[in-house]
Amino acid sequence: MPHPASPQLPRGGAAASTRAAADAALQAHAAAPVLAALPLPARAALLRNLSHRLAENADTLTDVAESETRLGVERLRGEIRRTQAQLDMFAGLVEEGAFLDVMIDPPDPEAIPVPRPDVRRILVPLGPVAVFSASNFPFAFSVLGGDTTSALAAGCPVVVKAHEGHPRLSELTWELVAQDLPPGVLNVVHGREAGRNLVSDPHIRAVGFTGSTAGGRALFDLATGRPDPIPFYGELGSLNPVVVTAAACAQRGRNIAHQYVTSVTLSQGQFCTKPGLLFLPVDHGMEERLRREIAAVTAAPLLGDWISSAYRATLAELAHHPAVQVLHMAQCSDDSRLSIPALLVTSATALRAHPELLQECFGPASLIVTYASPDDLLDTLRMLPGTLTASVHGQEGEDELLLRSLAAAMDAGRFIWNGWPTGVAVTPAMHHGGPWPATTSPLHTSVGSRAVSRWMRPVVYQGMPDEFLPEPLQRANPWNVPQEVHTGVIG
Repeated sequence: MPHPASPQLPRGGAAASTRAAADAALQAHAAAPVLAALPLPARAALLRNLSHRLAENADTLTDVAESETRLGVERLRGEIRRTQAQLDMFAGLVEEGAFLDVMIDPPDPEAIPVPRPDVRRILVPLGPVAVFSASNFPFAFSVLGGDTTSALAAGCPVVVKAHEGHPRLSELTWELVAQDLPPGVLNVVHGREAGRNLVSDPHIRAVGFTGSTAGGRALFDLATGRPDPIPFYGELGSLNPVVVTAAACAQRGRNIAHQYVTSVTLSQGQFCTKPGLLFLPVDHGMEERLRREIAAVTAAPLLGDWISSAYRATLAELAHHPAVQVLHMAQCSDDSRLSIPALLVTSATALRAHPELLQECFGPASLIVTYASPDDLLDTLRMLPGTLTASVHGQEGEDELLLRSLAAAMDAGRFIWNGWPTGVAVTPAMHHGGPWPATTSPLHTSVGSRAVSRWMRPVVYQGMPDEFLPEPLQRANPWNVPQEVHTGVIG
């Protein structure tokens, strides 16, 4: 049930009002100093308790999620486990304390050319954060998803704008955990108007978004156009090119064809990391194998009408382009919710001449691009927009200069060798981001432990008496966090 301290915040349909966003942001503002001052062990315990709540209610949550998203029970159960793993990882990060990035430069009265004062640096939470849920990850990028979890780990209260594709699940998830949180630390609002109001609200200090390029760009402009501009961390569209060398085609062509179609159609292609472009040598000889693989894929419901209509429109535009041939496209069903698995073909030369083909088709379709030579390939890769991932399938012993050139030609946040981009490991080193239009901030990641840095800013204390310093900067270090002490630095 809702937290007793938040009775005035409207729920359900009423939460689309201007007041809903304003009330939630105001509550988050009041909760910000409370959460920021919470000792790290208590903050870590808060995150672990959220993980336990998910585990305890996994059956109920899965049933509601399946009724709203149709993603499949096994996929949804796996996503709950992934969400728990994110919560547990950030709990460990908070306990360890290194994410505060404490740096200390002791005073040196003998420093040249001038005496150096005592300088101590720490990262502090930005304040209340707005998080926009994603349609295709109702747990991992939703109410308790990575954006929420990393913000709470940083010490920032969160207001989640629930996705219209799974409103009941969002509400249920919030109700199951809100009673265990301090008032105002986590709230949920519904509706696009509430989302826009959140981005504009003066109490909100940063925004996390996962969704379409058009929607993300509109909110990005809103966030940066405020009288007090705020950071907007948006993960938008991505083409995720995959390059296959001639040697890899000759050695593993059949297997590559199977794995490619599997990656393209996983969850009906509703992943931001789906391979949207496959580069093959012009004489690859895999046409029939690729046609059989995609023809074997069964059409299934997409997440919602808004995705189905956009997918069908984009697929039709690409398929009817004069520079594109259809290798295989499933029969269009009378049920507009169903996907249409498809593989389209063009050449590298045609792609360079028609950059309008470089658009994300969010669903089980992909464009195969044939190249005539390494130069033909490299010239085309260099004109691709920024992307989340870029993959190369090659063989050991191939031209090392060519393989290095392939990676250098693509602007991506994650490079993959002999693998596929779908499936983002929740690990400390993972970077899930990339240059525009993949994200609005290529310096940051929305997956992995470094995601916490989005919600923090550095503050330096110079010559401050020890008793006035935050606990992690004090000489006694009562929070027992790692302190990086510098000596012999230039004065």
